[in-house]
Amino acid sequence: MSSKAFTSLMGSVNSAVVVVTTVADDVRAGCLVGYHSQSSISPQQYCFWLSKANHTYRAGLLATHFAVHFLTADHLTLAKHFATRSGDDIDKFADLNIELHEHGVPLLSDCLHRMVLERLAIVDDGGDHVCVTARVVDAESSGKFTPLRISDLGKVTPAHGSDERAVHP
Repeated sequence: MSSKAFTSLMGSVNSAVVVVTTVADDVRAGCLVGYHSQSSISPQQYCFWLSKANHTYRAGLLATHFAVHFLTADHLTLAKHFATRSGDDIDKFADLNIELHEHGVPLLSDCLHRMVLERLAIVDDGGDHVCVTARVVDAESSGKFTPLRISDLGKVTPAHGSDERAVHP
């Protein structure tokens, strides 16, 4: 297999980025996510993948609900905030305007395109990310929008490097 070809294919896809937030045992967590997708029409389900190196992954193992915030170009600073800082070191929500969903999940008030999900399963296939499958319990949108994409981020140094992600043979 050609690693270069795979990288080229994925770079051309230029996925939208989202911020995933959650809470478990009163610990809030959130991170920028590039791997996510609708996974069922009926019932409405969604999947996203969390890096095993992230604080959000560890909180997510205990969480029952998550929020997915769809970003636009206006959210570039917010995207970088969640990508470059670690919840291991700081409270990423301290300086943000948030509200709490009835399930305690922090919602970013500046993101009008979002949904709240109830976790169905976490799938660990041995890679450096786990897949969270979930059903949609709430969704909000003010209409169609142009999403913020990976290429819009420019050069970003993630809070955790790829060498920190556990990979199992």
